[in-house]
Order: sequence, then structure tokens, then C-alpha cells
Amino acid sequence: MNILVINCGSSSLKFQVIDSATEALLAKGLCERIGIDGSVITYENIVKNSGKEVNETPMPDHNKAVSLVLEALTNEKTGVLKSLDEIGAVGHRIVHGGEKFTTSVVITDEVIEAIKEVSDLAPLHNPANLIGVDACKALMPNTPMVAVFDTAFHQTMPEKAYMYALPMDYYNKYKVRRYGFHGTSHSFVSKAMAEVAGKPYDSIKTIVCHLGNGASISAVCNGKCVDTSMGLTPLEGLIMGTRSGDIDPAIIEFIAGKENQTAAEVVSVLNKKSGVFALSNGKSSDFRDLEEGYVAGDKFCKLAIDAFCYRVAKYVGAYAAAMNGVDYIAFTAGIGENSGFVRANVMQYLGYLGIKLDEEANKGRGKVIKISTDDSTVQAYVIPTNEELAIARETAALC
Repeated sequence: MNILVINCGSSSLKFQVIDSATEALLAKGLCERIGIDGSVITYENIVKNSGKEVNETPMPDHNKAVSLVLEALTNEKTGVLKSLDEIGAVGHRIVHGGEKFTTSVVITDEVIEAIKEVSDLAPLHNPANLIGVDACKALMPNTPMVAVFDTAFHQTMPEKAYMYALPMDYYNKYKVRRYGFHGTSHSFVSKAMAEVAGKPYDSIKTIVCHLGNGASISAVCNGKCVDTSMGLTPLEGLIMGTRSGDIDPAIIEFIAGKENQTAAEVVSVLNKKSGVFALSNGKSSDFRDLEEGYVAGDKFCKLAIDAFCYRVAKYVGAYAAAMNGVDYIAFTAGIGENSGFVRANVMQYLGYLGIKLDEEANKGRGKVIKISTDDSTVQAYVIPTNEELAIARETAALC
């Protein structure tokens, strides 16, 4: 069965077509600047290896974007499908499922309403995700669709890990608690780690370091997530590209008073103008730029990377304690898979775990690599993530 995977943002739409039987990627692409001048669709037929097609075309809304995606997939010359009938199901990434959704589900009217009910927990993401669902339903009304939630994997956390030390009314009335994100990636990578190690998934302790512009860490003990660094929103946890990560919450009121800003305005700064971008003194949120600056002696780039790696190492230590030990550490996502520089800087803190870095192996990128020496007590790996394949697997299992 061919699965169409849709990852819909407020002004973008990523898509892939995956054969669920072979797990082969057949086609992929991206719609950008939806609802904005200069809309562009990029499409690539992987089967024909025809390279990327880039077309600038108006996309006033997501309905038009989905329509263009389906046209590209079924194009007589460059399409990978003869007709839409060859799409067996559509898998949609949904950022927040609240407490209601602990697994992926077939999308029904009731499911859509339930997703809307928790949209105040992810106001920038859930509404955009649902726009993609509505657009696909309008054009493929008889094709089954599945919601795959970023938060679902973390729903196995115990209360001691997900509850905040706040008045219970906030939890009872508003469900204020830790939810965690990047769950599809953490699930995929932790399972892949077990496969690579040749161990049963429910017998190992793995710390997954999903390090990208958005970054999070999870502790996966015997096949279940027991803690994760992101919280009620993706703002908590690690220092990220433009997100602050953990801070003293009183800073919000303090800065609001000093700058004559609202709490919402300060939180916007914490999300969009902080992180390594701020620590690098505004140089960049791209780690390639920061590494270049670090090597060239830029003190702010050095500060940004040093602080980022230090925070990652602190969370690894915390989660090793939370699980009373760790067997494997898996680095994944854009930075985790491609930056040996960052990995080495993180691992310099982990000698107490009995980890020794294999410097030659650590030069690799973008593939499964063991980057610890054979005599290391805890083994460290690079494990590429594949959230789209994970979504396709979840979708195929339900359709």
C-alpha cells in the first residue's frame, strides 16, 4: 500500500509517498510560502531519479497546496502514481494530542473535534495540521487518514516525571503538565537503536538526543519513555536554535517590567530570538555557521556551542540517573546526525559513564555509526531519524 505522509505547517507542507510493503521512498517534496507571495513547490520522483523540480506557483491556501501535490504525484510524465486510487491512506503529523491520544488513530469527525479541544496547547501547530487534514479530506474523501501525534510516545511517562509542582487546579482545569514533543522521532530512533544493537526493545535503556534547530532528549527504559526534556510546550529543555530552553520563570516578569512588554511578548522572544542565536550575539541559529565561527575564534560562537553541549550533557546525566543506568546513547536529527564537532563536545562530559569517543568514526555523518570505542561501558551511536517512515508505519498498521 502506498502511504501519503503529510506534515503541514502554517505556511508550508512537506510530503512523501512511501510503499508500506517495502518501506521504499517513492517521491517527496515541499510546498513553501503558502498564502504568501512567491509560493514554491519542490517535487522529486525518487523512483525515476529525475532530480528536483522547482516551480513557483500561487498557493493562496492549503487546499491549493494539496491540490498541487496530488497533481505532481499523478503527472503523466513525472508523477510516481497513475491515479489517486494508488494512495491507500494518508498519514498526518499532528503536534499535540494532549492526554487523550496515547497512540495514533484513524481520523474521524470525533477525533478532529478532540484535536481542536487541545489546540490551545499548540496554537501555532495543531490548527495548521488540521488545515492539512481538511484539505486532503476535500480532495480524497474516501481515502482513510491517520493522525500521528508528536506527544503520544511520551504518554508512558509516570506522574513524577510529567507533573509540575504547581497548584493542582492548573492541572485539573487546564491540563498543565509535561507532554514532550518529537515523539515520532524518539520512538523511531529508540526502536532502531535496539535493532542495531541486536537487543530486545524492552530490555535496554536508551537516551535519545534529538538535536536539531528544535532539540529534545528522552529517556527510554525497557521500551517506554520515562522522561523527556520538552514540557507543556516545545520551549522547555535544551537550548535550541532560537528557543531559550530552561530558564528561571521569574525572568519573564522581570524582563516584561524592564522592557514594558507583556508576558506574551517576552515569551515570543524566548521562542524566536533566544537560544544559540542569542548566545552567538545574533550571528546565526545555524550550527554550520556557529562551528565555522568557533574554529575562527569568535567568542560568541564558542559560547553558543559550549552552552548547548553543556546542557545536552546535563540532561544525559539526569536521564542516566532517572533510569538507574544507561546502555546506549543515540544522536539523531540534523545536528546529531551531521555534526561530529557537537557530538565530540557533548561526549567529553560523559567519561564518568565509561564512554570513550572513537574520533575516526565520529567523522562520519548521516548514517548509522558507532562513535564509541569497543571497550566503552556505554555505547554511543549516530542513528538517523525518519519521522516520515515512522508515520507511514503507524498509518499502515491502522489501515
